[in-house]
Amino acid sequence: MKNRLLPTIKGYRILDRYILGKFLSTYLFGLAIIIVIVVVFDYTEKVDDFTETKASLRGIVVDYYLNFIPYFINQFSGLFTFISVIFFTSKMASQTEIVAILSGGVSFNRFLWPYFMGATVIAAISFALSLWVIPVSQRDCVEFQRKHIKRNMTLAYDPDIYRQIDDGTYAYVRGYSPNLERIPYFAIDRFDGSSMVEQLDAAGVTFDPETRRWSAPRYTIRRFVDGDEISFKQYRNLDTLINLDARELGHVESLIKTMTIGELNDFLAQQRKKGADDVYIIEVERHARFSYPFSAIILTLIGVSLSSRKVRGGMGFHIGMGIALCFAYIMCGRVFERIAMSGSLPAWFGVWLPNIIFAVIAVVIYYKAPK
Repeated sequence: MKNRLLPTIKGYRILDRYILGKFLSTYLFGLAIIIVIVVVFDYTEKVDDFTETKASLRGIVVDYYLNFIPYFINQFSGLFTFISVIFFTSKMASQTEIVAILSGGVSFNRFLWPYFMGATVIAAISFALSLWVIPVSQRDCVEFQRKHIKRNMTLAYDPDIYRQIDDGTYAYVRGYSPNLERIPYFAIDRFDGSSMVEQLDAAGVTFDPETRRWSAPRYTIRRFVDGDEISFKQYRNLDTLINLDARELGHVESLIKTMTIGELNDFLAQQRKKGADDVYIIEVERHARFSYPFSAIILTLIGVSLSSRKVRGGMGFHIGMGIALCFAYIMCGRVFERIAMSGSLPAWFGVWLPNIIFAVIAVVIYYKAPK
């Protein structure tokens, strides 16, 4: 790459192809190595479960790993992008390539252009994965884990489930599992303020996913006044439609990960109408799907600005500093997400705050980078 070509259109194109090619090839190569390592360790950890539950080879490869890999890539795309940028930019700086490029008439802002092209491509793919692809793929993955991984068999559903289905109306389900043909116990409690006014309870309940109706051979209705039971009646053939889907009986965090962005928005609106307590968790998930892809762009700016300077310690210093910053970003994101899920922070603020903080850090490092 000759310096006299750089300020020309042809020189810029050569520079863009060179940096963009290095960026994406380093990203893909590093990603492939990390995926192989993660899959090997994950399989080693779970091979006993696969053997005991007699999981098929097709199920392990297709239902689990082919769906797990996109999820893993998307969760850590910012980290992979950052390490890739740090790695090959540090190498360029140590070989004095960046000094030659800048002294040849290319401004630092123009030098950043191919980096942002690469980061934008990665962010766009991450958007598509987060909003539409991964939620669909996670359905098979979650179902496989529930059937073949022991610790997930009991995590998906609580033994006692209490859900708000309307203002002052709550549903209680005991011992639910999608493997059961009948639910051992089901109740609907209606309150006036803090006082229960009516309770419907039934045993041996079934749910029809097509009609979304709940049925039972027998049920009872109790009515209360000032906490005292005033009537008790038994009935036959319960067949009722209530604002509760059997899918909602699982842990909300597991359920919403299997919803596309359209389904998630509808579910959020439905839970808000119910006045449910878990709307914060859904709102955090919704904002997180939009905020994560931006991390690739923010961390790219930090990576280039940090590693474009030739320093003592070279690539090792840059990679060490970069990894520390990246893990600080990930930890910061997880902490603020949990705070937002508890309702102590607005969901949008808790999710976007790490991006805001590290965007400021990126701007500061950018202004201190060699120009």
